[in-house]
Amino acid sequence: MDGHNRANIKQGMEVDIILKKDQGSGQLTRGIVADILTPSPFHPHGIKVRLTNGLVGRVQNIYSDFRQD
Repeated sequence: MDGHNRANIKQGMEVDIILKKDQGSGQLTRGIVADILTPSPFHPHGIKVRLTNGLVGRVQNIYSDFRQD
């Protein structure tokens, strides 16, 4: 799924984000979405989210729908 459209992203989804500090290297961080921070329906660099571990970045890949723990 596309991480550029806010409608594709929901709390509880497993995603890869790119952190601000990793934009140069392209290193991705995987986690579970806690909060969606971008208010607009689309962002060309990816929707900004906060993961459950507190890290903030832009969604690059979406791996699953709601995670059941």
